[in-house]
Amino acid sequence: MRKAPALLAVVLVATAALAAQSEEARRSTLLPERLTRVDQVLQQYVDENRIAGAVALVLQDGRPVYERAVGWRDKEAGARMTADTIFRIASQTKAITSTAVLMLVEEGKLGLNDPVSRFLPSFARTTVAVRGEPGSGPLIGSGVTFLPAKRPITIRDLLTHTAGISYGTQTDVAALYEANGLGPAAGLGWYTADKNEPICDTMERLGTLPFVAQPGEAFVYGYNTDILGCVVERASATPLDEFIRTRITGPLGMRDTHFFLPAGERARLAAVYGSGGDGRIVRAPQGSKGQGDYVEGPRRSFAGGAGLLSTARDYARFLEMIRNGGALGGLRLLSPRTVQLMTTNQVGTLHSPNGLGFGLGFQTTDRYGANGLDGVGAFGWGGAYGTMYRVDPQARLTILLMTQLVPNATDIREKFPTLVYQALVEPAH
Repeated sequence: MRKAPALLAVVLVATAALAAQSEEARRSTLLPERLTRVDQVLQQYVDENRIAGAVALVLQDGRPVYERAVGWRDKEAGARMTADTIFRIASQTKAITSTAVLMLVEEGKLGLNDPVSRFLPSFARTTVAVRGEPGSGPLIGSGVTFLPAKRPITIRDLLTHTAGISYGTQTDVAALYEANGLGPAAGLGWYTADKNEPICDTMERLGTLPFVAQPGEAFVYGYNTDILGCVVERASATPLDEFIRTRITGPLGMRDTHFFLPAGERARLAAVYGSGGDGRIVRAPQGSKGQGDYVEGPRRSFAGGAGLLSTARDYARFLEMIRNGGALGGLRLLSPRTVQLMTTNQVGTLHSPNGLGFGLGFQTTDRYGANGLDGVGAFGWGGAYGTMYRVDPQARLTILLMTQLVPNATDIREKFPTLVYQALVEPAH
């Protein structure tokens, strides 16, 4: 008789588990049999040596509905890709730094229309490189002159990439940037992990160089969010790595998101590959255009634009916080109104005339068909090492693909979200 209560408890637990699984299956609108196509394509790319490996993760309503690790974390070492592999996420750092900025806006420590020179004095009188107009003197032999900026650059300009600030690789400015350790001297322009100086020192030097468009007149992708990283440091009186760790990644439980690899985690870091001339992967070199200095570098430059390492599961927690209007698991980082501002087009047609916009840190989909099968209101971005993400509030989806491929001659980042969406059906009514 004593066994009866215990048996009943086991039956009740099993029944509850089955009910939970049934509820999850009912809520999911991604057909498992169609998601197998994702498996097939990812494995095909590995088998054809077009990528070394990848981690793919899809959440719906915050629940994992698809997670796969395929191929190799380090092919030469015989190390298989695993779900907890750590990746260099490059420009996916921008969304996290932008979140830090908006947190400080909500606290009244800075304003969107504040001039950047409030925090970086070298930005008080910026210039723009132009051709064929009288200015402060040509670059030798180039016919380029420097004109004063028409107005001060603001925090909003940096968040929307409309400050006119590039990565300094354009012909008109490349020589000056290279002489100052930026542009061609910084890997592919955005890389600072090898610098033995704080990011604010680098960005103050940037403020003395000419930019490539007038503030507010063009969408120019570049050092904008690296400058914002310095703004965060000075507005909060806290180093950027500490601010992000204590205010964002730590509270969200993102244990594997760092600017430099923690001791003992080297085996989990994916190797970087590149697309060769025949489209097959080749192992990338050491240094700024390949493996980088994230393991044994100086660990002094915390680049808010392209510096973080993370895992698919970690970054998904950050994206879920944004999808949920600034909160996750009872923790609120931002207000719903602020998140709406971040994920709504703020630049009109400057980013694209064809239905894509840009908010305060995210690319936005404003017209169905403008970005594959994205729903209107979806937002996302990616990183130079081959990572990408999308959040589609309409479909309740968070989609991530992590790989390490630079240069990347594949179309896998475009195919992957399409393969996810083709498995999506309307919920039953």
